[in-house]
Amino acid sequence: MRVLVAEDEVVLAGLVATGLRRAGFAVDTVHRGDDALERLALHPYDVLVLDRDLPRVHGDEVARRLVAGGSATRILMLTAATATDDRVTGLDLGADDYLGKPFEFPELVSRVRALRRRSARAPLPPLLRRGGLVMDTVRRTACRDGRPLDLTPKEFSVLQILLEADGAAVSAEELLERAWDEHADPFTGAVRVCVSKLRAKLGDPSPIRTVQGVGYQL
Repeated sequence: MRVLVAEDEVVLAGLVATGLRRAGFAVDTVHRGDDALERLALHPYDVLVLDRDLPRVHGDEVARRLVAGGSATRILMLTAATATDDRVTGLDLGADDYLGKPFEFPELVSRVRALRRRSARAPLPPLLRRGGLVMDTVRRTACRDGRPLDLTPKEFSVLQILLEADGAAVSAEELLERAWDEHADPFTGAVRVCVSKLRAKLGDPSPIRTVQGVGYQL
């Protein structure tokens, strides 16, 4: 749901971030290894898209420290080196997946989604169901009582988080942390507005309940 892209090529980092946002992820970008470690210490990212050849702190060292610290963040390592020995080295360092440059963007998105499912507290099925709601997290579709829902990427993300909570309440702070990037203002009503629009699209009776002082619950 929330991804950090650590890539020293600024243009490529921007393209990857834009594409992942369009696929429904909240994305932050950095261009140096030390900045990646700083961000990873601040936010619970689901997936790190890690260029191996980062300046200041090498990508290998970023992966090594992340794994040594017991982080739940999954690592997708990117590199121009595609030899078998390089792939083995990257995986031995603790990377969960490996993708050589150049790559096809749909494959990158697919791999990030797969790693995100693995980063969850419990294995997530591709189909999430609750009441009359059914969400296909692979095909990025959702429906209620058989009626297709036309959701924006952000609305889809918020609904997915609520479905994954399996009946537990989710605070507005957690929704903001997981579905928005670092540029989101915590004092805005972004979550409230998004939930309001989502309720309108889901129809009556609304399956989303406001739990006073706690958050939102399906």
